[in-house]
Amino acid sequence: MSARLRAIVVDDEPMALARLARLLREEDGVEVVAECGDGEAAIAALRAHRADVAFLDIRMPGISGLQVSENALARDTCVVYVTAHSEHAVGAFETGAVDYLLKPFSVRRLQATLARLRARLGARTPDFPERLLLQAGARQRLVPVQGIDSLLASANYVEVHCGQERLLARETLAAIEARLDPARFVRIHRSRLVRIAAVRDVEVLPSGQYLLRLHNGQKLSGGRRYRDRLRKALGLAGSGPSGMP
Repeated sequence: MSARLRAIVVDDEPMALARLARLLREEDGVEVVAECGDGEAAIAALRAHRADVAFLDIRMPGISGLQVSENALARDTCVVYVTAHSEHAVGAFETGAVDYLLKPFSVRRLQATLARLRARLGARTPDFPERLLLQAGARQRLVPVQGIDSLLASANYVEVHCGQERLLARETLAAIEARLDPARFVRIHRSRLVRIAAVRDVEVLPSGQYLLRLHNGQKLSGGRRYRDRLRKALGLAGSGPSGMP
């Protein structure tokens, strides 16, 4: 499976924003972690998420895409500009952008951009920690990654299940996921993340959803949007609802 690309999409035109976010979600191995309608929201999203790439509209009221790119590149996030104005192309590449999508662009053109991104990111060596430092109440806890069974988003906290112990970490699930090796953890629902080796068995429910039973006794159902990702991570047969095991 290709490495997952975590993307932030920024455009002040709602229809253009929705289209690009939808096209990205339809591509295998791409996760849109934030959709932003202006530069201020984009900078906040870059601070909240460890994104691989930011797709930035250049002309926006207030903070422009070029200004947002300074924050993105400072956080080691790749930049792809998306705009209807071709005259910005030279300036965009001078900032170190990976690519420049001119509206209206085709799906094939977007896929070429994703291929460039993967080539750029493939040159980086991932360095995932073996222990996570989590803020749990007034204390900070060092938690071995190998001991984590599941992580569940709960209001402003994340429940970190380690065997029979449950920690409440004051972080977002997306922020913790960005620090975990995607070869060892898989998102099964927008609010649930599991360590692949912690799964004991899987049951297909009449609804077509998967029910996971973990070695620690937990039972977790997967969301429909994450079904294909779960199949690949667990090596399950079938490519759609009709081909489920």
